[in-house]
Amino acid sequence: MSSSVETIHVDGVWRAAASHARREVLDPADATVLAVVAEGGVADTDAAVAAAHRAFAGGEGAWPRTPVAERAALLRRVAGLLQRDREAIALTESRDTGKTLEEGRVDVDDVTAAFRYFADLVLGEGPGRVVDAGSDDVHSVVVHEPVGVCALITPWNYPLLQASWKIAPALAAGNTFVIKPSEVTPLSTVHLVRLLAEAGLPAGVANLVTGAGDPVGARLAEHPDVDLVSFTGGLTSGVKVAQAAAPTVKKVALELGGKNPNVVFADACATDAGFDTAVDQALNAAFIHSGQVCSAGARLIVEESVRERFVAELARRAERIRLGRGTEPGVECGPLVSAQQLAKVEAYVASALSEGAVLRCGGARPEPDAKTRPAEGYFYSPTVLDRCHRKMKVVREETFGPILTVETFRTEDEAVALANDTEYGLAGAVWTKDAGRARRVARRMRHGTVWINDYHPYLPQAEWGGFGRSGTGRELGPAGLAEYRETKHVYQNLAPKPVRWFAG
Repeated sequence: MSSSVETIHVDGVWRAAASHARREVLDPADATVLAVVAEGGVADTDAAVAAAHRAFAGGEGAWPRTPVAERAALLRRVAGLLQRDREAIALTESRDTGKTLEEGRVDVDDVTAAFRYFADLVLGEGPGRVVDAGSDDVHSVVVHEPVGVCALITPWNYPLLQASWKIAPALAAGNTFVIKPSEVTPLSTVHLVRLLAEAGLPAGVANLVTGAGDPVGARLAEHPDVDLVSFTGGLTSGVKVAQAAAPTVKKVALELGGKNPNVVFADACATDAGFDTAVDQALNAAFIHSGQVCSAGARLIVEESVRERFVAELARRAERIRLGRGTEPGVECGPLVSAQQLAKVEAYVASALSEGAVLRCGGARPEPDAKTRPAEGYFYSPTVLDRCHRKMKVVREETFGPILTVETFRTEDEAVALANDTEYGLAGAVWTKDAGRARRVARRMRHGTVWINDYHPYLPQAEWGGFGRSGTGRELGPAGLAEYRETKHVYQNLAPKPVRWFAG
């Protein structure tokens, strides 16, 4: 257990909270104390914003005026340091979030890729977009400038990954920032900020406040010297962030999760290999990281003619998923992140059963095992609920746990209607051997990412974000960089002369 409480980083200095408050970070596998961190408040947040503001508004050597090549070089140095510390960071992420050690390694690699991508993206840009003004006497160009001070608020399920999706483009564009990780899983973000300093980022550019959403996140959202707030998390909290930001009319980017459909047509299961792949991917879609994934394929929408065979095999395999502490060899799925999340999942399953869902597997905590599944840990068995319908709470709301609901369809139009019958619109998938159908369904699905015959992969060069209540704005890709910029039109008259609009 770490005893350090200096986890607030302001103007290049690590410090404890101004109030000296502390918070225990728990290991979800056994509920023991993993670390003790500073519990920041309004005073710490204001100090961090002030430092970021000074670093942005400073003189010629300030970060926004640092040459693009130097900013890109720093991002590449950070990528190298991430790979140097890959095992240590992966272990921290596994113990803090509960995910498996291998998932933690994948996260570090994905974070590394994000830093390298945004370094390459800004290096490849030109000096601006020249606009034809219709006159040789006018030079007109559209340029992009950093927004300013960015407030970055990240979730507990992918703390390191979500931090990188915000930090890398923010720095590449020339911004300064204050980051607030989830109070449940702050440890890998602390490590990342240390690497930024080691890579040579000037003091005040990157600031970190560990603490609760209220008051830290709330203060960041409302702060008049914050120019942009980027939030990833739940819908209810996202609405509060947008409301708090509205009076200062700052830029707001929100990624608020999803209730994601995984649509399986019968023809995808026509062969043994196709059937095996579709079932395997349905498991991956729903149960990776115990379903604590914003893009989790928690809604299986399967064609009626193959429903019974598909669900029976899915349940059989789900029962065999090896649950345990994420650092133990052979474990395939870890615990939920907290006692609160465990209680939430239990409530959703109870609600579904009371509304008529049929339990095909799971639906309870697994039998404890002293080494891999301590009784004090927040474990819940992968659960398949059959015979579900859209009026059920478990089908409408984001459960963020190892719960897979099953709905059925008979026609293509019905499949599309079910897939789109949600307030969210983050991601979804369609499984079919018919290329024409695949394109038609993908085009009609109102979701920010649609996979065809796959589930979960993403690319740093492709935008990520959702429709509807899944949020506003995009992360990753060129649009992810654009979120952290303001667009300016510079119009230069090369031959100025009087206009004579007014006779006097």
